[in-house]
Order: sequence, then C-alpha cells, then structure tokens
Amino acid sequence: MLDPSELISFETDTPLPRMQASVLIVALEGFIDAGQTQKLLAQHLLATHESTVVASFDVDQVLDYRGRRPAMTFDRDRWTAYADPSLVVHRVIDGRGVPFLLLTGPEPDYQWARMAEATILLVRTLGVDLTVSVHGIPMAVPHTRPIGVTAHATSPRLIPKNQVAFGEMMVPGSFAGLLEYRLGEAGRDAIGFSVHVPHYLGQGEYPEAALSALDRVAAATGLDLGRAALAATAGRNRAEIDRQVAESDEVAAVVHALEEQYDSFIEGSKRRSLLATELRDLPTADEIGAEFEAFLKDVTDEGGPTGPDTGSGTQHP
Repeated sequence: MLDPSELISFETDTPLPRMQASVLIVALEGFIDAGQTQKLLAQHLLATHESTVVASFDVDQVLDYRGRRPAMTFDRDRWTAYADPSLVVHRVIDGRGVPFLLLTGPEPDYQWARMAEATILLVRTLGVDLTVSVHGIPMAVPHTRPIGVTAHATSPRLIPKNQVAFGEMMVPGSFAGLLEYRLGEAGRDAIGFSVHVPHYLGQGEYPEAALSALDRVAAATGLDLGRAALAATAGRNRAEIDRQVAESDEVAAVVHALEEQYDSFIEGSKRRSLLATELRDLPTADEIGAEFEAFLKDVTDEGGPTGPDTGSGTQHP
C-alpha cells in the first residue's frame, strides 16, 4: 500500500490545535442515500453553522472521473467553468461554540484501503473520539408514521438501547461501512445511522429523513446542531406530500394499506418503534411499487413533494 499520509493535505495556515475536534461526521455522496438524507444533512450543517476547511484528500487519486463525470459549463465558444470535485474536512462550530468535523465529497472509487487508513490517521491527528455516519435506505413503510432508524456501531455500548431489526446478511459495501469496520479494528468508536425512507419518496429530497438523522447525531454526540431551519423545510415538504396523496384515491389507498400493516405489527409487538416489528413481513417495494408509478412520475415531472418551496433534488447515484 502506498503511504496513506500522502493522500491528506492539512491547511498550513491553521495551527493544529485549532483544527482539532472530538467528533467527525462522515457524509460522502455515491452510496445509496434514499431521500438524499446525508446530502441534506451536510447542506444544513454548513448553511447554519460557521465552518472552515481544515484538510482535504487528493481526490485525483481516488475518483473515477469517467464513471461520474464532473459538470462543465460551455458558453458560446469556450469553456467557462468546471465543477472541481473535492473531498474536504470542514471544522464546524455548533450552537454552543463546540467544534466538530464534517467530511464531505464523493465516495472514493479507488484505493479504499488506503483511504480508510488515511482517514484513521486524520482521526488520530485531529483528536477525534467518535466518528458518525448517516444515510437513507428505502423501506416499504408509510410516510405518515414515525421514521425508523437502523443503528450500528463498533461497540454495543455506543448504542445501548438499540433494537435489532436485521439478522446476518450480505450487502454491497460502501466506503463509510469499511471505514466504520476499520475504526472498530483500530479500537476507535464509530456509529452509523441508516434512516428508513418510504421507498416511494426515495427518489427526491425528503427533509424529514434528514431531520431524523440530525436528531440521532445530536443525541449521540451531544452537539447543538440547530434543527429549526431543517424542521421548517421538512414541514413544508410533508404538507406537499400530503396534498398530492389526497389528490389521488389510488395512492391514498396504498398509503392507508401501508399504515394498517405498520400499525398491526406495532400493536402486536407492544412497542412504539418500527425496529421492533418483523420487517420481513412488511410488503416489499416490488409488491406495491407499481401502484406508485404515477406518484413517482409526478415527483419527477412536476416537482412533487420536492417542489419549489423545499428544493428539487436529483436522483442519487
């Protein structure tokens, strides 16, 4: 393996003590992220808190440009702009003046082992005690019920009240998943939150999932992450979703069926959380997906639940 330290560049005009923080939040684009959960979370954190870039990774060594070509702007007879991809570490200040780190940018395509070692080096250098990652996963659940979250960590003590929803399974790997695994091997603390997004809303932005992720991160870290702006956006988004559902008897009937299925399992388990239910018994996306085709088409063609008031998102790769 090539030297992992050569992938990292620290800001030379910032003294090391002023770069340090005890929490690192990882929000890398590229892996499945239903509802654009981590993208919305990262945007919220950077928009509502003071931040500076303290380090960056050599993205030229780890990105497949032909696999996800960066956008360029052509104007009349010349190129005028290039959306230069970047993997950067922001030092963000929370509502009480406590610093934390936020890693944003595209998920690496190459050199995962080296990137993981480089990130662990960064964790050690900048005094990080806890690394947290979030993303959204599509689930056959209704948007009218509390959002479920699957939590995982390098040690059970980090998620003491966790209710296990899944048994052993093989899933496609992600860099965030590998990083959490390697941090555990290195004896470092790391937590991940997979937010359950109604699959029929997974194509666009779903701020309610990002708000749930924000609350989970805040509870796990003790950071004051200022939820008001994101909560307002989630409220507008929810009102638009409800309006569109009300306008379609077919969609409303399917949502109601999901609600009944959800409620029956919650009642049977005598618990309040979706994580206590037998998720394998919930209807699959294939079973009810056809009935939502018209709804998803509205979301894509007309702005739908992610209309002008809430921001329209593009489908996540």
